[in-house]
Amino acid sequence: MRRVTPLALVLLAVGVLVGRGLPGSGGDRSSPTAFGTGAVVRVVDGDTIRVRLGGRSERVRYIGVDTPESVKPGTPVQCYAERAAAANRALVAGRRVRLVGDAEARDRYGRLLAYVYREPDGAFVNAALVRDGYARTLTIPPNVAHRADFARLAGAARHAGRGLWRACS
Repeated sequence: MRRVTPLALVLLAVGVLVGRGLPGSGGDRSSPTAFGTGAVVRVVDGDTIRVRLGGRSERVRYIGVDTPESVKPGTPVQCYAERAAAANRALVAGRRVRLVGDAEARDRYGRLLAYVYREPDGAFVNAALVRDGYARTLTIPPNVAHRADFARLAGAARHAGRGLWRACS
């Protein structure tokens, strides 16, 4: 029988952890972080909202999508920004939403990073904005749970000339 070296055991353990994914590493997609359900109190722009969550107001940045800028300091209002913000308002303003996280809870600006689902119908807001041509994809690893879905939706929107793909080309 062959003797198992300590190095072999360490490599085996690392292989198992990499295969499963470490908590918070983005590798474990079986249990996304549920931040809870809250009321949208303000739509900031096309991809950012304020939500009353657990008695606090949280700035929430949608994961995986990027809409044209309309409120970024020092940046002029970009093509389709106002329409993207209006679409976001139509989807969530004054509504209850369920927030689901990915590998990272917050961005460098302190905003909660989330996939946003409208209640009670469960509409996936991030995906709707991409599908209807109000947003492009923005993949920032390790937050990649819906990367392939968003890429497919953006490709279809671009091909069909929906939204910003027609207006801003």
